[in-house]
Amino acid sequence: MIRFILVFTILVSFSIPAAAGELTLSAGVGLKDVLNEIGNAFVQKNPAVKILKNYAASGVLAKQLDSGARVDMVFVANTEWMDYLKEKKHVDVSTVTPFAYNTLVFAGKGRQRATTLEEIVKLDRIAIGSPNSVPAGEYAIEALKKAGIHRQLETKLVMARDVRECLLYAERGEADGAFVYKIDALLSKDVAVWFAVPQKYYSQVVFLTALTVSGVKNPEATAFFSFLRSADAKALLMKYGFEIR
Repeated sequence: MIRFILVFTILVSFSIPAAAGELTLSAGVGLKDVLNEIGNAFVQKNPAVKILKNYAASGVLAKQLDSGARVDMVFVANTEWMDYLKEKKHVDVSTVTPFAYNTLVFAGKGRQRATTLEEIVKLDRIAIGSPNSVPAGEYAIEALKKAGIHRQLETKLVMARDVRECLLYAERGEADGAFVYKIDALLSKDVAVWFAVPQKYYSQVVFLTALTVSGVKNPEATAFFSFLRSADAKALLMKYGFEIR
């Protein structure tokens, strides 16, 4: 009976509409810092609005929506996960928009032990986001395969739950280096970019955003969605090392 009550409570909480003056966004962990700043800038101009934020790997966010999580706006780090959300009819297709672009880098702590993708085969432990749910990991695996070194590294890869955990492994020295986005490496005080992964080896890193089918009915969500294209929002994206096109 207790289990039934708990499940019922969760399902009801998912179905409750957002309160007036409130919006909920779900985004990949790599966007946490910049979205927090953009959110604060929006609230300064709209003090009556409250923004609820949920950060996790893109695959986790998708599964949350599958389970009925109440979300007004979603941000993912590749086209495949956005295609999944469109297929599942979680998002309003007409609102799918590129948010920002970035690049994949290999970062490490201390003395630079690799300067090219091919040189990482001499390392012992390499952190990478789980490619099943972390887009940064998908990009990295794609690059390793195209470079022809994937098989040589299979036993050396340390899987992380998201890109920030991946970076943490390198910061703690639990991995010799990590595949992360440039924006994450620039935020770290403990690791440095050893090299950028050549673009010819992986698909373009694009962060996409969209309003959910319920979010398009929320005026606060649509207002914030428009704010993402403002000069203030773009300036913050560039501050964090994102590319705007």
